Amino acid sequence: MKDFFLLNKDITYLNHGSFGACPKPIFEDYQKWQLELEKEPVKFITVDGPRYLKEAREALANFVGCDADDLVYVQNPSTAFNIIIKNLKLNAGDEILTTNHEYGAMDRTWNYYCRKVGAKYVQQKISIPLLSKEQFIEEFWKGLTSKTKIIFISQITSPTALIFPVKEICERAKELGLMTIVDGAHVPHHIYLNLSELKADIYTGALHKWMLTPKGCSFLYVKKELQNLFDPLIISWGYEAEFPSHSQFLDYHEYQGTRDISAFLTVPKALDFLAENNWTVVKQNCRKLIQESYLEICDLLNTKPICKVSDEFLGQMCSIPIQTSDILKLKSTLYDEYKIQLPVMQTLLNFEGKSNQQFIRISAQVYTTKNEIEILKNALRDIQNKSTLLG
Repeated sequence: MKDFFLLNKDITYLNHGSFGACPKPIFEDYQKWQLELEKEPVKFITVDGPRYLKEAREALANFVGCDADDLVYVQNPSTAFNIIIKNLKLNAGDEILTTNHEYGAMDRTWNYYCRKVGAKYVQQKISIPLLSKEQFIEEFWKGLTSKTKIIFISQITSPTALIFPVKEICERAKELGLMTIVDGAHVPHHIYLNLSELKADIYTGALHKWMLTPKGCSFLYVKKELQNLFDPLIISWGYEAEFPSHSQFLDYHEYQGTRDISAFLTVPKALDFLAENNWTVVKQNCRKLIQESYLEICDLLNTKPICKVSDEFLGQMCSIPIQTSDILKLKSTLYDEYKIQLPVMQTLLNFEGKSNQQFIRISAQVYTTKNEIEILKNALRDIQNKSTLLG
């Protein structure tokens, strides 16, 4: 399977979670669409492209369990959330309840718009280690007040790589009459996703990560009852369209003038590729590798897991606490001297009495081998012996 990927074979690539990696058959499909666009740009953009896009939406909707008219393609989750957050009618004093494990770009987006109106972005502390769903749910709802208007939560976190019990949070939020907005950037084809079962009001997921499409391929789902609340981020031909379709939501957010939709059109090919190559087994094997490696590397670094090591909280990624005197130097050392690509991060989480917690995050995809984990372990030992970078 490693030969399917275009990754540099000189690099131990343990960072699939950041931007994914696209297999050759899907990348060739991507280039096929780009060539068709260039051969007849006008026909592609005005006639064929919308039809192809509809087929790609239908394929994705069938996979994620929703109506094809309730999702649109966007280049990344940041774009999706800017569409949503910019249009929310927040008032001074309103609160958005979230966790202290969210993706930094989303924290910045919420803070930007909240400051404009005097709303408050409440990052409820979820303590680690995370040992049970009950622990999470109890801690999360401690942040609820009479001013809470919106729940914003990651289904799989970026800095800590933890799976959160989002279904239970959405169910409780619905009982309370709160809007739920879910960041599922890491979810599609990583863990099970069915939007009709999850019942989130708004959901976004990246497809260029674990679904293996080319970069710049994500989706935004909004339930029908809320779609009229969201104007397009870019006003273009779909706004007050001359020839409106059956869906203002699709017109507003899908027809953005001249842009390359080729990455979106690869979704049917990506789904076929994953089915043909028995990806259910691939994911199981990757989870097993992550869980075994997590404990081994924690022992090596004399630290502890930040969750119960099980399928309940871990998918194909794990974040391991470290102690380093320089996170940027450690990352560059791993890459420049040992040819290992993986993220080294710092968060404001409090773990074992440390307010600024540092992590390395390991991702396992089909091309990841046990031997590559050993390469990482040997590099970490070597760094421990040679320098003061690792405590």
